[in-house]
Amino acid sequence: MVGTLIIVSCGKSKLWDRDPAHGPAKAQDAYIGAPFRINRAYAERFGDEWIVLSAKYGFVHPGFQLAGPYDVSFKHEKTGPINISQLQAQVQQLDLHRFSTVVGLGGVEYRRVIELAFANQPVSLEFPFAGQRLGVMIRSTIRAIDSGQSGISLDRDSGSP
Repeated sequence: MVGTLIIVSCGKSKLWDRDPAHGPAKAQDAYIGAPFRINRAYAERFGDEWIVLSAKYGFVHPGFQLAGPYDVSFKHEKTGPINISQLQAQVQQLDLHRFSTVVGLGGVEYRRVIELAFANQPVSLEFPFAGQRLGVMIRSTIRAIDSGQSGISLDRDSGSP
């Protein structure tokens, strides 16, 4: 098992909201809201790899091409989010269980989904900003980036303050 995978939740704000005529876009560029951008910066700073958790597509690499706009959410079952068995299959297919630590960034719905997707996998799941309201979570994430302290157990294990 190797390194740290950081899972960044997708966002409601997408580039098609700003530019409806925009064609397909990479996942890393499609989500334009502040929470996604800040979580992406955290993932790029502290992760060995990062991946997006899309309520429509599941686990997708940052370069994955999204065809166009969509509005699917784990918060609203009627929108038809990807199911847990499909996410568990993606964990296997994408070899995401090879990481020793998996860090989830996002709200409570995404935490629940990540926990279920990685159930019975030999990984340490971490949610460094869990339980915080959105504004506090964003500020905490920015502080972590600025200080170089991720807030995950690797910091504590390595002797970092």
